[in-house]
Amino acid sequence: MTVRMAGLFAGIGGIELGLRDSLGDGLETTLLCEWWEPAKQVLGARFPGAPLHPDVRELSDLPADVDLVAAGFPCTDLSQAGRTAGIRGEQSGLVSHVFAMLRKRVRAGLALPNLLIENVPNMLSLDRGEAMAYLVEELEALGYAWAYRVVDTRATGLPQRRRRVILLASATLDPKTVLFADEAGERPPDALRDDAFGFYWTEGRGGLGWAPDAVPTLKGGSTVGIASPPAIWIPDAAPQAAFVTPSVEDAEMLQGFPRGWTDVDFDLAPARAHGTRWKLVGNAVTTRIAAWVGGRLGEPGEVLCPSVPWTGVRWPTAAAGYDGVREQIAASEYPILEPYQHLLDIVDVAEARSLSPRAIAGFHNRLRRGNLGKHPGFRDAVASADLALNPPTLFAVS
Repeated sequence: MTVRMAGLFAGIGGIELGLRDSLGDGLETTLLCEWWEPAKQVLGARFPGAPLHPDVRELSDLPADVDLVAAGFPCTDLSQAGRTAGIRGEQSGLVSHVFAMLRKRVRAGLALPNLLIENVPNMLSLDRGEAMAYLVEELEALGYAWAYRVVDTRATGLPQRRRRVILLASATLDPKTVLFADEAGERPPDALRDDAFGFYWTEGRGGLGWAPDAVPTLKGGSTVGIASPPAIWIPDAAPQAAFVTPSVEDAEMLQGFPRGWTDVDFDLAPARAHGTRWKLVGNAVTTRIAAWVGGRLGEPGEVLCPSVPWTGVRWPTAAAGYDGVREQIAASEYPILEPYQHLLDIVDVAEARSLSPRAIAGFHNRLRRGNLGKHPGFRDAVASADLALNPPTLFAVS
C-alpha cells in the first residue's frame, strides 16, 4: 500500500519521519509546508527532494492525489505555556487554511484525504473546548467521520511525559479502527527506575511537572517565551552534580529523532543556533506516536475500547463522531506499551550540563516559598546542592 501524504505545519518532520518508520517505502511525501526558516532548513536536509512550500496562507491547493494530510498546527494559542488566545489566535487559527483547501477539493469533486491532527490537550478545555468544537464542526461539514485520543508519549517507550491529542478524520474508513484498536493501560510504576527524576526548574512556584524516570514535556519555550530544558535530579550523584539538564541531542532522542537531526548550518552564532535547535525540538511531534498511527492506518483493527453516547459539554480525553452523533470512548492514554527506555539510558550524564550556582539558588529560593517538591529527599538535595555551589562567605573578625 502506498500512502501519498502532505505535511502541513511540518516543523522538523516528526510526523513524516514517524510515518516513514512504520510505512517504509509505502510512504510518498508529495508536499511539506513550513514557514520558519530554521525548520525549513532541517526539512531540506532530512527530506531531500520533497517539495517544500513556505507558507500555508499562500498554499492554494493540496496535491490532487494526496491520501493523507498531516497538520500539527501551532499550539501557541492553545497551550498553557503559550498565549492561550484560543483557536482564533494568530498562530493556532492558521488551521482554517487547511479546511479552506479541503472545501475547495469538495467543490472540485476530488476525494477527501484522511486528515491527521496533533495538538495539546489544553485545547479540550480552553474556552470551554472551543477549539475542539471548531475542528469537529468543520470536519462534519465536510462529511468526515472523526475520532481523537489523548496519548502519552511514554506509551511508545520514550521517557518523556508528553500528552497530546491525536485526531484522525476520514471519509473512507472508521477512524476508531485506527485510534482504538489498541489498548494497553498505563505502565506499572515498578517498571520505572528511581535513579532519575525530571522536573521544571524555571517554574518552581507554579508547578514542577514532576516525572519519575522521565522528563516533563519538552517545550519550545517557557511561560516567558524562553526555550529552557527541564532539569533532572540524580539522587546518587554528588550534590554539585545532582541536578543536570539534558543536551539538545538528548532531547532529539527523547522526541524519537536520531541524535543530530537538527544539527544543520543555520548560519547563526553558536548560542543562537543552540537556542534555535531547542525550540525546534520542543515544538516537534514525537515520531513514535506518528509511527503507531501509521502502522494502524496500514492495518486497521477491531475496536477494543468501549463507548457510550455522549452529549456533554466537557470534551473527554477520547471521543468519536459522525454527522452530529458523538461517542465518549473509554480509552487510556496508553494504546501500546513499547519496551521502556530509561531516562539515564538516553541522557548522557557525562555530557549533561549541571545547573549553575545561580540557577540552583534561584530554584531553591522559589521552592522554599511554595509547597512543591515533596518527593522524599528532593528538597534536602536541592538545599545540599545550593550549599555546595553557593557556600556562605566567611568574614574574619579582627
